[in-house]
Amino acid sequence: MTHALYPDTPPARPLWLVTLADLALLLVGFFVLLQASEKPRAITDALRESFGGTPAPAPLAMMATGVAFAPGSAELTDPAAAIAWARDAVRDPRVALTVTGSTDGSAADVDPATGSAALLAADRARSLAAALAPVSRRIAIATNPRPGRRAAILTLAFVGEPQSMDQHR
Repeated sequence: MTHALYPDTPPARPLWLVTLADLALLLVGFFVLLQASEKPRAITDALRESFGGTPAPAPLAMMATGVAFAPGSAELTDPAAAIAWARDAVRDPRVALTVTGSTDGSAADVDPATGSAALLAADRARSLAAALAPVSRRIAIATNPRPGRRAAILTLAFVGEPQSMDQHR
C-alpha cells in the first residue's frame, strides 16, 4: 500500500553528462570573454601569469622596402635596390617575402584598360614578384584595399623552419 503513495522516481541523467555540459558552458563563456575584450592579448597574458607562466614574447619585427610607380603604371623602373634587399633577406631559409601592391586612390592611378585601382595594385605586386622570382620562390602577393602610396611594398616575415616533403607524408 505504501508503494502506491510514492510515485516512481524519474530516470536520472548520468552525472558525467551534467559535468560535461557545465564544462562546455564555461569554455563557451571563456571564448565569449576573449572575443568581447578590446585587448585580448592583455587577458591572455594575465591568465598565463595567474597560472605561473610568463607573458608571450612580442612578435618579431618585420622589415620592409618598396618600389614606387608612376600614376596609372605597373611598369618597374628601377627595382635593383629592392632585389638586392630581398636577396640579402632570403639567405635565411626561415623567412618569406610578401609583395603588397597599392594605389594612391586618385582618379589618375587606375588601370588604363579597365579603370580599376584594384587591378592596377595587383599588377604592381605581380610585376615586383616577377622581378623577385629568381631570388626566392617563397613570395606571397597581396593588394592593399585602402588607398595609400603608388607602390609595391616588399615585407619580410619569419615563418619558421621550412617544411620538407618527408614531414608531410
